[in-house]
Amino acid sequence: MIFGLCDESFAINSTIDVPKDIDKGWVMFFVTLLNHTYWVLGATIGGIFGSLITFNTEGLEFVMTALFIVIFLDQWMKEEKHTSAIIGVGASIVCLVIFGGNHFIIPAMIAILGLLTLSRKSLEKVEASTA
Repeated sequence: MIFGLCDESFAINSTIDVPKDIDKGWVMFFVTLLNHTYWVLGATIGGIFGSLITFNTEGLEFVMTALFIVIFLDQWMKEEKHTSAIIGVGASIVCLVIFGGNHFIIPAMIAILGLLTLSRKSLEKVEASTA
């Protein structure tokens, strides 16, 4: 769920169009701060009152997968160059093959972070040339 929260903050920050007269860094900071605050409050309320309300959650496993697919497609359609998305998908597939379905997420996140960090300068050059 933490990866989902981080991904949700990233998705919001990457899709908003901040007016030029407003500092984008502060907007991203407050979006992320509010997102985390809502998450903590929601988790706390859910922990307190969740045992009082019972309902069948069978079949809801697809929700996080659907969220990631929608975020991925939105970012894919928004960007002209897809290098970072290909790095993310490629590293995830490689880690899935190596570590299996139950243990690939953390190695994939580390691999993606490392690969994006190593390719940061070239990605920034491509971004600057398309801007």
